[in-house]
Amino acid sequence: MSTIKKNKEDNIKELIKKEYSKCATDPAYFIKTYVKIKHPKRGIIPFYMFPFQEDTLNVMLSTDRLAINKGRQMGMSTLSAAYSLWLMTFHDNQVIYTVATKQRAAVNLIKKVKVAYDNLPSWLKEPLSEDNKLSVAFANGSSITAGSAASDEGRSEAVSLFIIDEAAHIKANVMKELWGAIQPTLSTGGSMIVLSTPNGVGNWFHQIYSGGVEGTNGFTSIFLHWSLHPERDKKWRAKQDKELGIRKAKQEVDGEFLSSGDAVFDGELIEEYIKNNSKDPIEKPIIDKGVWIWNAPKPNTKYILAADTSRGDSGDFSSFEIFDIEHLEQVAEFNGKLNTTEFANLCIKYATMYNDAVLIPENNGLGWATVQTILDRGYRNLFYSETDFKWNDPGKLKANGKKKKVPGFSNSPTTRPLCINKFITLFEEGSIDIKSKRLLNQMKVFIWNGKKAEAMSGYNDDMILTTAIGLYVRDMALIKYNTYEDDSKKLVDSIIVSYNNNEIKKRWEKETKQQINVNTGKNIEDMSWV
Repeated sequence: MSTIKKNKEDNIKELIKKEYSKCATDPAYFIKTYVKIKHPKRGIIPFYMFPFQEDTLNVMLSTDRLAINKGRQMGMSTLSAAYSLWLMTFHDNQVIYTVATKQRAAVNLIKKVKVAYDNLPSWLKEPLSEDNKLSVAFANGSSITAGSAASDEGRSEAVSLFIIDEAAHIKANVMKELWGAIQPTLSTGGSMIVLSTPNGVGNWFHQIYSGGVEGTNGFTSIFLHWSLHPERDKKWRAKQDKELGIRKAKQEVDGEFLSSGDAVFDGELIEEYIKNNSKDPIEKPIIDKGVWIWNAPKPNTKYILAADTSRGDSGDFSSFEIFDIEHLEQVAEFNGKLNTTEFANLCIKYATMYNDAVLIPENNGLGWATVQTILDRGYRNLFYSETDFKWNDPGKLKANGKKKKVPGFSNSPTTRPLCINKFITLFEEGSIDIKSKRLLNQMKVFIWNGKKAEAMSGYNDDMILTTAIGLYVRDMALIKYNTYEDDSKKLVDSIIVSYNNNEIKKRWEKETKQQINVNTGKNIEDMSWV
């Protein structure tokens, strides 16, 4: 062999070695440079990832539990196939298992892997040890297998990566059994990618995706709107309404979780809030895990903090919601598991931070332990309710005999529906500025169970009930009732408007008395009617 030819071969080998190393360390480079896909119209073409697809690939690499809510035909199955091929090619003993509603749907992902493998240059191809309709295996011990969600195959193996396609469309009982089988694998280091278009609320996929959004289940959730696809525009979107129908297009194209007819809150209105009102928190304090903050406290602004206590070791969560009293703007929220003392201290901390907010803890059951801690610490702006008042009508309060004041708010069969109705009214009017996606997602699965409004089975409604109590007390008790109670004048002064000018105070008191006269039909100047 001539020296020139040998040098040329050495150069090629060195080039291949560098290229192989680059592919092994950079999956995006490997996919964009060497992976080919089968396009329905263009045939075999290079997989030039769109920016949103490359961003999604980076998330796949950075998390072991990923839930993707996507519009239809966003290329996520193709991306998952390319990612699987990269794992199998450059890592030994990777066991990948993919399931879908039916086995033939899962087989489609195997086909994508095969197309990509067949079109790799020879120096990138791992030798095959198995190649059939349902699986592909390499000599390095890595493999990918397709199965149906109802099958037991592969569940006892130490799976490196589970891919569940169209998870929202898998039957609930099948998905529950599958999830139970998958969890041991995840606990020993396996990863999981869940892909789906929405299919209503309350199913496993909605629960997993929502938990990821709320940060409560270990999943990372991402949403891929159709508009991210550079080949789609408003004209394309309008065509989907005609082909699929408006409601189905909202779910399968826009990725919206639409509620059923039993929902307490209108599902489409919730989606509008999510698009137009909801925001990511500006801060999630590390020291206070579960606290989300949207706005820092503003000078001369009064706030209300409503709180609901859970055991801290059950499926329920303790929560508090903080709203600007005047504008009903949500500024902060907590949702997490703490014991009653820790939760009380957290409530005091944030109530104090927000200009000594009116603190309204629920006093039912375990809530009393939270209330007692607040009392022991002497928080000066604790809300007191009266046990001898009956809320027969949201606009009327009737006294029966001697008044008895109790710290906190009693959530009873009488007051609960009034609180919820107040929430519904303000929400439908657009009078409340909700920022929290956690809260809005809970509202999607808040349903009528007979005459009682409560969360769907497997979901929580703690943030909803906390918000409802805060809104009701703010709108009814604080404004309509406590304004004419001598014992509560300090409370009123602290929650309405900060003022020092005597003329402003006199005018405010005059207007308040006039309003009470109108609301009650009583003369506030003489209190003989009390």
